[in-house]
Amino acid sequence: MPAKFKDLALDALDHQALADWWCSAIGYVRRSPPGSPSLPVAIVDPAGEGPLIWLNQVPEPKAVKNRMHLDVWGDPAELTAAGARMVAERGGDREWHVMADPEGNEFCVFER
Repeated sequence: MPAKFKDLALDALDHQALADWWCSAIGYVRRSPPGSPSLPVAIVDPAGEGPLIWLNQVPEPKAVKNRMHLDVWGDPAELTAAGARMVAERGGDREWHVMADPEGNEFCVFER
């Protein structure tokens, strides 16, 4: 085995705000209090079940479809009300919704 999964990272123009959005959306918390505004932000599942997620500041906006994304259990209407955008509703042979966070990073939403 040449590698083992460690963390997940998301890029963002405003990584501080996006870290807060993801914390609110999936129940994560910041691993430590806000530090330097330019340093990456680590968010964690307080129950210790989900992966550590890093939010990294980048200078450019998202331009193309993600090649890797998060899958979450959730309610598309609640996520939309929280600031996500519906990209493609579930239907046909797709049993999930494709949504985008406030910076356009796609993620899939599975309803329980």
